Amino acid sequence: MKDNQAGNKIAHLDGNIAKIDELTQRLARALTRRNPPNAKIAAPESELFARAASAYWQEWVQNPAKILEHQVEYWGKSLQHVVEAQQMLAQGKLAAPEDRTPDDRRFSNPVWKTNPYFNFIKQQYLINADAISQAVEAIDDIDEKEKRRIRYFSQQIVDMMAPTNFFATNPDALQKAIETEGESVVKGLENLVRDLEANDGELVVRLADDSAFEIGRNIATSPGKVVFRNKMMELIQYSPATETVHETPIVLFPPWINKFYILDLKEQNSFIKWVVEQGYTLFVVSWINPDVSYSDIGMEDYIEKGFLTAIEEAKAICKVKQVNAIGYCIAGTTLHLTLALLKKRGDKSVKSATFFTALTDFSDQGEFTPFLQDDFIDGIEDEVNQHGILRAFIMGRTMSFLRSNDLVYGPAIRNYMMGETPPAFDLLYWNGDGSGLPGKMTMQYLRGLCQRNELIEGGFEMLGEKLSIKDVSVPICSIATETDHIAPWKDVYRGFMQTSSRSKTFIVGQSGHIAGIVNPPSKKKYGHYTNDDLPPTADEWMEGAELHEGSWWPLWESWLKTRSGKQVEAREPGDSDHPPLADAPGTYVLAKAAI
Repeated sequence: MKDNQAGNKIAHLDGNIAKIDELTQRLARALTRRNPPNAKIAAPESELFARAASAYWQEWVQNPAKILEHQVEYWGKSLQHVVEAQQMLAQGKLAAPEDRTPDDRRFSNPVWKTNPYFNFIKQQYLINADAISQAVEAIDDIDEKEKRRIRYFSQQIVDMMAPTNFFATNPDALQKAIETEGESVVKGLENLVRDLEANDGELVVRLADDSAFEIGRNIATSPGKVVFRNKMMELIQYSPATETVHETPIVLFPPWINKFYILDLKEQNSFIKWVVEQGYTLFVVSWINPDVSYSDIGMEDYIEKGFLTAIEEAKAICKVKQVNAIGYCIAGTTLHLTLALLKKRGDKSVKSATFFTALTDFSDQGEFTPFLQDDFIDGIEDEVNQHGILRAFIMGRTMSFLRSNDLVYGPAIRNYMMGETPPAFDLLYWNGDGSGLPGKMTMQYLRGLCQRNELIEGGFEMLGEKLSIKDVSVPICSIATETDHIAPWKDVYRGFMQTSSRSKTFIVGQSGHIAGIVNPPSKKKYGHYTNDDLPPTADEWMEGAELHEGSWWPLWESWLKTRSGKQVEAREPGDSDHPPLADAPGTYVLAKAAI
């Protein structure tokens, strides 16, 4: 009986090995279809590392004591590590020595502490990682921007070389492969090949189970109609949920890097549904997912055919002279440009403006410093010149590598080493549903706003005007989030303070770029900070701020209510001049980005 079981296991294992051979051939074919981005985007110019090495050598010459101290510390830790492991073996104990390393989610399996082999690998990896970090911090004679870049790229190398990222040194993957007689390896390779085939040979790690979601069926389900469409956007008017509504409608502009339905994932956390239930007429822009034919589309097209057109159509449908506007992320930055343009034109169509995590002052490039220097921007320019657009996976990859362990290596381990199916998680599904960016618009944004900071310094030339942050004078409310790594709240505050608005409100929500905004009151999860005083610096603002429990949504709604006019009869979507073109969430949102 035992012999039969053993034979069956061997046969099963042999069958899985044969499947691996077949999948390896599919893998090779998928890789031949790869159309990689410009090489300049993959890594910084080599001169950066040369300058870092030169600065490190200069530090060695000028201050050898400090460098020697770091080296001796590294040698000492490594030697002690080896000696402790040998002592345990000399005592006849197949056990790991004392483990004084800090907790790390990557090494949560107890085997990393109890097994001498895995423990030795983990401890030496962490010793090496610390030594690299110290070496980078020891470099003094180098520009701060370059030091930030060296710090980022060295950390990427450290993260990539973690033993958990390799099958032979990942106990979870090895153990599961043994338990499943190689089945997990086959499933993992199938996941890898499927992702490569789906993305024309480009490795885009799938974060969510795509088959679990359908836009309009179980996400983005708030009722409404597309009431206007042009080459840039569909304008969705949502169906009322109250008998009366405020006279002044809201026009919401989401970012065009991702899809708008982050604000309508499901009923429980839908900002769109909640706003409608508070008695507002809500219009939301759904941007086109551009292809190569949009290569010459610039910021001016987003402003004219997007922002200004949506505002005019909403005014016409509601028969009002003004709207309240909301801009999220890059759309918040562009809403500032739009408001500045309207001020130049003497147009008072916008009564108030709300900004979600919107940067305007790029004088401190923060975590994006590695990607906003000329070598990378030159590479992006080459990329868009070749393809007409900045392909979505490039932007997605850049964002993911800012949190590489959580958004790249962790999911890759689960999908490809463990053979697991990605989770049915709506937020991660949305995160993978990106959009391309038109070539012209991409370079205007990166060169003019991010690199030259023209909205703050000297003015951003657009549509025959030179637009400045100081031209923004309508009442504004800005919501930033405490742990946002894309739009750090202190940077948001710095730009916010440079507007000319007499009525300003600033709120900081707890959590990050998404969770801090999509924070419904019913969850009672993240709190928010307020401070009616607006001191010159963000640190001073936070020192005087008060923390409140729960979502900032009700506080913002009470601010908006005073700027939204009287109650009128609820408006059904569209009118005789704007017959419904499609049900919400529309058709543009369904288009997938080109690889």
